[in-house]
Amino acid sequence: MHTFKTSKAKENILGKIRKELNKSSVEMPFPEIEQRQKENVYPNTGQSVEEVFAENFNALGGKFVFCANEQELIEGLHTLYDSRGWKKLLSAEEHILETFKSNSINICHSADDTPEDADACITGCETMVARTGSVILSSQLHMGRTSSVFYPVHIIIAYADQVVFDIKDAIDVMKKKYGEHLPSMVNLNTGPSRTADIEKTLVVGVHGPGEVFCFFVNR
Repeated sequence: MHTFKTSKAKENILGKIRKELNKSSVEMPFPEIEQRQKENVYPNTGQSVEEVFAENFNALGGKFVFCANEQELIEGLHTLYDSRGWKKLLSAEEHILETFKSNSINICHSADDTPEDADACITGCETMVARTGSVILSSQLHMGRTSSVFYPVHIIIAYADQVVFDIKDAIDVMKKKYGEHLPSMVNLNTGPSRTADIEKTLVVGVHGPGEVFCFFVNR
């Protein structure tokens, strides 16, 4: 193994660079620019972050369903199941399974039970990003890796306290929740799967779900 020595002239230059880097940072010459950028990213439209998320989520092809409480959530899921004529609905959320069971509604199965032939799956999410209409999933969630690529329909159960405005805010939430042990996979899902690789024609549902629902519970 060869050891490469740094020349004296090069070391002098590097030393000067280190010295300059250790000095206090120079003040921003145009601080108003930062404020202007912040105003552009956080427009004052008078809408709540929940309204912004719903609007952008729908604009990207998602289907937003507002539920005032858990009872409306269960009723909405049951109605969707019946209207689509599904045979198997999976849930990665234990409390959803328990709620169905306690209401004697036998339409939802555990995600651990032969999931290959399911018509749709139900999962939670880490957080929602209002500005982009996106939902963040991670490998820490049950079915966090497969739900966004494997099933024809992905149903996301989300709650009002999970909405943030921008991606930066979502990252801060993840850091606060997991600290130094961030999940090995963090996925920003924006609408149904789509591609234009085939003759530049937009096709939905090629690499993942053709439909994405967000049942938003206002708790």
